[in-house]
Amino acid sequence: MTKPLDLSSPDALALLARIATALEKLAPDATPAPDFSAADAFVWHASPPSFAPVPRVNRVEINLLQGIDLVRDLLVENTDRFARGLPANNALLWGARGMGKSSLVKAVHADINHRHASQPGFKALKLVEIHREDIDSLPLLMAAVRLSDHPFILFCDDLSFDAEDTSYKSLKAVLEGGIEGRPANVVFYATSNRRHLLPRDMMENERSTAINPGEAVEEKVSLSDRFGLWLGFHRCSQDDYLSMVFAYAAHYGLKADQETIRAGAIEWSQTRGNRSGRTAWQYIQDLAGRLEQRLD
Repeated sequence: MTKPLDLSSPDALALLARIATALEKLAPDATPAPDFSAADAFVWHASPPSFAPVPRVNRVEINLLQGIDLVRDLLVENTDRFARGLPANNALLWGARGMGKSSLVKAVHADINHRHASQPGFKALKLVEIHREDIDSLPLLMAAVRLSDHPFILFCDDLSFDAEDTSYKSLKAVLEGGIEGRPANVVFYATSNRRHLLPRDMMENERSTAINPGEAVEEKVSLSDRFGLWLGFHRCSQDDYLSMVFAYAAHYGLKADQETIRAGAIEWSQTRGNRSGRTAWQYIQDLAGRLEQRLD
């Protein structure tokens, strides 16, 4: 018969100490409280949960975003209300690629903070980028920012879902559903090339195989309905494209005459087969390189 272990003996105490040490090593590290004073922009990492501060955001000034005046003004107005503690909508920026969807979100964030910085009691608006693959961690992210006295824009760039992806259901619940609902100090901004965030063939397949096709498609479309503000970005005209190019050239003081810039910009867009804000910026980078000028 095995003799009972005397827990008061030195051997037993040593064994218990080793067990306690081993369990501490197995336990996950405590998640440090986020320091939102470290920066105005952060990148959210889901595993382990953390906010990585971004000291310098890759952005352009809002006055350099040409040809999107209407959507720019709508997003500025919505964000300004939110930053002042008033009701505001989640926003979906959808449409043509390269037309400044993500650039607009980052530019509006900086513009609002600059506009209100001198107002007494103003709490800086924080921008937190969440990667598409971390959408399932949104409830954890929202719990981390819920108790902060800062307002937060949660931003997901190039958001879309494929046929086998069911994480859109958790996004729906977080945006408007669920018991707790969206925190008052949070709005969610997303960019996508798809208006409904789902490929058309996926929606059509749901329609063709469902017992009630209308209800199946409604389940998919209802995700985009969670965004109260839909901002459409469309391919730009040549005039808008050239306005973008000239605005960049003037801002950076590129030493070339207008006709040279105009001819070069048109030729550049023709070789790319596309006119957009991204194409305009790529041409400016090429032009500045040939002129041996820095874009500071």
